Amino acid sequence: MSALPSRPLRRTLLVSGVALTAAIVLAGCGRASGDSEAAAGTVVGDDAATGTVEFWAAGAEGEALPAFFEEFEKENPDVTVNVTSIPESEFATKVSAAVAAGNVPDATFLLSQSQASMLATDAFASVPDGLVDGDAFFDNMWDAAQYDGAAHAVPWYTYAQAFYYRKDLADAAGVEPPATWDDYAAFAKAMQAQGVKFPIGLSVEWNEYTAQQFNDFSIQAGGSLISDDNAEWTIDTPENLAALETFTNLILDGYASPDGPTFLDTVPWFTSGQIGAYVNGPWFPSWLDEANGEGWSSENLGVALNAAGPGGSTSAIGGGSLAVFEDAKNADAAWKLVRWMSQPENQVAWYERFGNLPAVEAAWDEPVIADDPFLTVIKEAIPMASAVPAVPGWLEVSAMLGSEMERAARGQATPAEVLAAAQAKADAIGTGVE
Repeated sequence: MSALPSRPLRRTLLVSGVALTAAIVLAGCGRASGDSEAAAGTVVGDDAATGTVEFWAAGAEGEALPAFFEEFEKENPDVTVNVTSIPESEFATKVSAAVAAGNVPDATFLLSQSQASMLATDAFASVPDGLVDGDAFFDNMWDAAQYDGAAHAVPWYTYAQAFYYRKDLADAAGVEPPATWDDYAAFAKAMQAQGVKFPIGLSVEWNEYTAQQFNDFSIQAGGSLISDDNAEWTIDTPENLAALETFTNLILDGYASPDGPTFLDTVPWFTSGQIGAYVNGPWFPSWLDEANGEGWSSENLGVALNAAGPGGSTSAIGGGSLAVFEDAKNADAAWKLVRWMSQPENQVAWYERFGNLPAVEAAWDEPVIADDPFLTVIKEAIPMASAVPAVPGWLEVSAMLGSEMERAARGQATPAEVLAAAQAKADAIGTGVE
């Protein structure tokens, strides 16, 4: 299995996604809807790309793309792809300033955490007719690329989170990973009998990341944190009360700690057996092998879908998409680059080079992915995975909600009191959708 992004990179990508949402919203729409013709209705030919394509990317991905694009340039000898690699900490400011000023590159990639807010700036062209087959992508990734009735981005890579657990300890205890919420207690008690202090690891940073995990619990309960039209927060509901009670009871019953691990501390906590399970992404096995030696994960690690509540199982989805700006100077070549990046063999090649999993479903049939047992569950999880509310107000509301949840987890307030307080504060913040 190819090396996946390092722990600092993963964390920075998440932070960049949240920061980018805020920066774009603060910058305002870079252009009004309808300022230029959309790409839909036009056709990108099969002839070779020519000219120069300016492509922006953040951090390590931007550093790896130039070498990857050499094959595209070989296939299109009259084109040059210039990649501007921008530090994650500066990416939000750079993109938002470019959109506001109307001085943009030809194409960029969008993180799923901020994609909806980015597309809402009307700065991106719709995907030309026939450029790609939308049915080739995971449905929820393609759906997330829709804006104003048409696709305005093309999925590039994707992942879902899953329930990783110490299989060696679970096997010794004779217990399976929890399939439903009702199974948490039996799993936890059996793992504690094996010496695991906290069988369930939760996101207890008490900020937007905690709120992101609570979003999963909300959906598992059959609820939602926001109305279908994204106009109102729906935090204080019976479904969310059941979700918060389930989350906090794991802590109050002694099955999870309110003090850790933080995201970047999961490897030592997991390796030592201080926690027995943690919801994480497909990079987790490689992290553990990096820390403990190649093969540690195959001997000690198991993976399963997240436990299902009354509304079923879900987890957080992530990834990125490719988009071409309305004001691109070389839109034709940029779209040809996007089409090339969307071909299954090239998505597999990018996975082998960088570790990002393909958004094209057929690419998962390639042995390098299909034969990895840890990725089988990830593929099963992707279609049922969900995103956080795609509204500008989520940045502030999620930070507030995560902080409020800590009061319930430490017994300082009841879950009902926490949800009522969070609802009032969220109403004052608003969703940011008119």
